[in-house]
Amino acid sequence: MWMTLLQQFADTCSQKTFFGIPPWYKYLLSSGLMASNKVTGACELVGSIKFNEAGWIQVVALIGMALLDMALRVAGLVAVGFVIYGGIQYVTSQGEPDKTKDAQQTIINALIGLVIALIATPLVSFIGNRIG
Repeated sequence: MWMTLLQQFADTCSQKTFFGIPPWYKYLLSSGLMASNKVTGACELVGSIKFNEAGWIQVVALIGMALLDMALRVAGLVAVGFVIYGGIQYVTSQGEPDKTKDAQQTIINALIGLVIALIATPLVSFIGNRIG
């Protein structure tokens, strides 16, 4: 049941990204637990996934790492959006000290979030590749 459910959501085994956001099965492909069927072209679970606790813990951990990787990349894109938003706030503040201060604080907070996302994304990717 679980295998067919996972295969349904995988579609094809492409490594294409959307704005740098990897697919949810990225680490399953790199670990060899999922591969493309030569006949149908659909992604299928392969290898020695046992229906025991240890096998599924690895699959769930790899999917979780991919989802965390995706979330961090989205957070980085959102942070860039907030830097732009803070810049627009700063330009339109017309020299009012309160609005200027709020705009500067928005930019600083967005840059802090961007740095955290930029540091955490390779770390999650490294851990995900080591688990798989």
